This record gives sequence, C-alpha cells and structure tokens, in this order.
Amino acid sequence: MDMTNLSELVGLLTPEISVSLFLVAIVIFDLIFNKDKKILPFIALAGVAVTLFFVVSQYGEIAEPIKSGMITVDKFGLYFKVLILISTVFVIFFTLSSDEIKASADRLGEYYTLMFGMMLGMFMLVTATDLILIYLSLELLSLSSYVLAGFTKLRSRSSEAALKYILYGAVSSGLMLFGISLIYGLTGSTNLYAINDYLLSSNGNVVILALASVMIFAGIGYKISAAPFHFWTPDVYEGAPITITAYLSVASKAAGFAMLVRILYIGYVSVSDATGHWTVIEAFDWQMLLIVISIFTMTLGNFTALWQDNLKRMLAYSSIAHAGYLLLGVLVLSNQGLIAVLIYFFFYMLMNLGAFYIVMLIANKTGSENINEYDGLGYTSPFLGVALTICLISLTGLPPTAGFIGKLYIFIALVDAKMIAVAVIALLNSVVSLYYYVRVLKHMFLTKATETTPVVKASSFEKIVLLALVIPILVFGVYFEPIINFAKNSLAGFGL
Repeated sequence: MDMTNLSELVGLLTPEISVSLFLVAIVIFDLIFNKDKKILPFIALAGVAVTLFFVVSQYGEIAEPIKSGMITVDKFGLYFKVLILISTVFVIFFTLSSDEIKASADRLGEYYTLMFGMMLGMFMLVTATDLILIYLSLELLSLSSYVLAGFTKLRSRSSEAALKYILYGAVSSGLMLFGISLIYGLTGSTNLYAINDYLLSSNGNVVILALASVMIFAGIGYKISAAPFHFWTPDVYEGAPITITAYLSVASKAAGFAMLVRILYIGYVSVSDATGHWTVIEAFDWQMLLIVISIFTMTLGNFTALWQDNLKRMLAYSSIAHAGYLLLGVLVLSNQGLIAVLIYFFFYMLMNLGAFYIVMLIANKTGSENINEYDGLGYTSPFLGVALTICLISLTGLPPTAGFIGKLYIFIALVDAKMIAVAVIALLNSVVSLYYYVRVLKHMFLTKATETTPVVKASSFEKIVLLALVIPILVFGVYFEPIINFAKNSLAGFGL
C-alpha cells in the first residue's frame, strides 16, 4: 500500500514527531528552569507515554505495511518501537536512582535531550527502507550515544570510553557509507525495494555486490556488537554511566537488529514459500556470512566473559554473546526465525535491564563493580541477591524463566531449518555462559559475609522498579502465550 498524501504521511510519523516535540520541550524547560531540574524526568516520562499512545494506536490501525518513499510503517517496526519505549521508561527510572547522574545534575537537560535524540534515531532506523535514511538515522543515534557515553566527564574511564566509541564508530560508519555508495553505483538506487528489483532481474557485478554487502554489515555489526566489530563494547559499557550502558545494551541493539532484518529481508530476499522460508538472492551468500559471524560472536563473548572481574565488563561480553544468539534467528531465513528474534528481544530487555539495575544499586553503595564486592551480598542484601539470581538464570536460559523460552524458540527455528550443527554449537555456548553467571552467585551465596560486606538497602521506589522487571521474567517463563502472539502479529505482512 503506497502513500502519497502529505497529511497521511505526517500521520504515519506521529511517533517520531512526538519524540521531536518533547525533545524541544526538554530543551525549553531546561532553559526556563535552569536552577531546578526536577521537572525534566517527568517531561521525559510524559513524552514516552504520549509516544507510546501513538505507537499503540498505529499498531491497532495498520493491517498491512504502508510504504511511502524512504519509510515503511508496519507492525514489525512498531514492535521494536514498543521495546525502545519500554526500555526508555526503565532507564529514566534508573536515572532517578543513579549516583553517577546525580553527580552531574546540572547537566540533566543535556542528558534527557540526548536520550530523546537517541530515541528519534532509533525510531527512524526501524522504519527506514532507504539506505541513505538508514545511514542518517544511524548517525543521529550514534552521535547522541557518543556524548552520553562520556557524560560523567569527571571520570577518566568515561572520557576514554567516549573517545573509543567515536573512533570505532567513525570507522564503521565510513565503511558502511562506502558500501552504500557501491550499492548505488551498482543498482542506481538506495531504496531497498528498488535494490531488490534490480538484483532479481540482474545480479550485476558479484564481486562489487559482495564487497558492498560486507561493508554495510560492518556498520550494522558495530551497532549490534557482533564480532569482530565488538571492540568498543567492553570499554564503553564499563566507562559509560550504568544507565546509558543498559540503554545501549537493549534499545540500541534492538534498533540495530531491526535495521539488519530490513536490509536483508527486503533488499536481498527473492521469494518466500508457503512454509515461511525465505530464499536469498544467489549473488551474495548472506546465510553463510551470518553463520560464521554468529558462531564467532557467541563463542568470543562467552569465553572472554569467563575471566572478567568487573560486572559491567562481564555483562558487556554477555551482551556480545546474546547478539550471537539473536543472529541465529536471522540466519535461518524464515518467519519462524524472525518470530524467535522478536520473542528473544522482549525477554532479553527485561533480564538485561534488571541485571544492570542491580549492579548500579550495588555500585551506588560500594563505588565499585568488582565481583569481590559481592562476597556474602546474598545474605546482607537478600532482596537484591535473589533478584540478581533470577536475572542471571534467565540470561543463561534456564527454566522456569523467560530467558529459557527465548532460547527455546531460537533452537526451534534452527531445528526447523535443519541446522542441527549450529544448534549444538549454540547449546554448548549456553553451557559455557552458565559458568560465569554462576560465578557471581557463588560470590553472593557461597562466600561468607564479613564485617566489610556492604548492606545495600533498596528504597521502596527502587524495589518497585526492580519487581517490575523481575516478576515478568518469572511470569513469562510459565505463561508466555501473550508475547508469542504479540510477536506473531507483529510479523504479519512483513517484507511484502
């Protein structure tokens, strides 16, 4: 369904317009109430609530994808917008409890402005079906996140993280832009649908297409923390404020995967059979590339996490490993695989945000994220200890948590595609991940508390926020049908 009416096009972009208006509102209120920043998080929350209303309204109204020039509005993109908005709400709540951000309270206006800048970039990224708009959206997202990574500028590791983030980002961005220019030179268009039409009618220069595709994936791999484009992740996750680390690990990664899926499934897929399996244009073997990258990513992430003593670095490598698991759902080239990705992402959001929030609360008290600070913490701070246990068990993928359901659907998709060897490698990687997650539990519950073991008491507000993340992990581990249906409905008509 093509849209040409300007007013209808504006109607399609109401979520993006809402984010933009509230971004401006934050700037204005920050200037007016320069001495008192307490109103800013409430404006941010109002912005998220209004935007969520528009997104949910669109989700209920759209029956099939609506294409208009450089964007396509469909339930697939709206699903990711819901994830981004939910993540944003929790990160705003995290910010209210963060000692790191409180130390820079005079710059809260810039903090929320940049957060909304990130959100706008992510919204455009999950909607764009033109390589130029995809690149511009990625740059808007990246530029905002570069500054936020170094937001606590009084800490040397924060400045170092931001610098490394910019340097790696600049290289990957340059590679992606060069790849886009090659695609344009080859096909005469940057629109994914037009590129698909060209590749179906003529494979063109296979070498140039392969080179361009790999370069474009370099930009995508950087954003989703896929090896070997992951180098920035551990240092940035460790150096950035924990609130931003959590946001990058979930929302930014979700937008990156949505971008990858759109480029692959719209630009390079030739046909989809009645069983929901997709056939990729033969000129470039995307499936083999993704198999190699996925295995490399999950293996490197899990094995490197084994000897990390800093919890933020450990969760950074864990995040890299989870990017590898998520790539498994993409590489099977089927509707079943995409459904698995959507399900996994929803549950990953809950358990990863929960883990980072607890690490932040403990770091507020101890001033450190070192694993030795967790000795005996399960006894002195049982609420946080049990909550962290649930999050880590879910990240491992053990029942009866939501993480088990997410991995189960990934493995179902692999078996359905007859990729048994890849499924076995992924299963062995999950076994490896169990070691470093259990290592944290060992420090909390199997090491005796001493006089120096901190007592971390969460406030009532912090307990409510944490329960809002932990309870769904347990509930959806048993009753997961609503999320499954949500994911299946979101895939209706995708790629048409």
